[in-house]
Amino acid sequence: VLKVLSRIDAILQSPRAPPLIYRRSKGPVQNHIKENGQECGFEHLPLTIEMWADQLMALKDLHRSLGKLSLELVPWHTADPQDNKESIRVEDLQFIVDAILEEIENKEKNSQAASLPTLLAIVSHFQKLFDVNSLNGIYPRMNEVYTKLGEMTNAMRNIHELLELDRSAPPTVVVDTVGKLCDIINENVTEQVQQLLGTQDIHSIIDKLEEHECFFPPFQALIQDLLCLLEISNLDDILPTVRNLK
Repeated sequence: VLKVLSRIDAILQSPRAPPLIYRRSKGPVQNHIKENGQECGFEHLPLTIEMWADQLMALKDLHRSLGKLSLELVPWHTADPQDNKESIRVEDLQFIVDAILEEIENKEKNSQAASLPTLLAIVSHFQKLFDVNSLNGIYPRMNEVYTKLGEMTNAMRNIHELLELDRSAPPTVVVDTVGKLCDIINENVTEQVQQLLGTQDIHSIIDKLEEHECFFPPFQALIQDLLCLLEISNLDDILPTVRNLK
């Protein structure tokens, strides 16, 4: 018995033993057994062993829970052969946790890499948007779209500068500004026509246009006859030729 107690005492005093396991008794001497001048105190050992037993049972439950989690996250991993054994080690739990963490890290690294179905969906969507019938036509259409986009960007930049607009102005603002300029130009043209014809009344303008329409055809015919009769081709030569005939 003394040898067994001494061996237990040596284990409890080992550096690897938790500090709360071994505490020397402050009670009566009957709880102490001396060997080689050293005391062996075991009054707290039953409680510690009970605690160990509870922890070992909890360790088994934890191993079972981690196994279920592993099946959800990494189902392709083979089952641990110690799942059905009574003894569960901390190393077994650590192995499962490391496998799950490794899988999570790999997913994070590969999260930016598009999968094959995603790439196929992108190509199909591009074909629908830009009316590309075959895969061979994708690159030429990409180049065409890139070129057209560059031309449109340059044109919009130049229009922004001409209209003195901020570069952040959307296309709708550009269209509205161009429309206002067109309205101003049309108003100016109308005013110039009215000043040229000497009237502000649209009916008077119509009357003057009708008068011109009645006058110009006979006048043009007269001029053509004079040119043929005088055998000349330039209007400026009509008066000098008539004076010479006098």
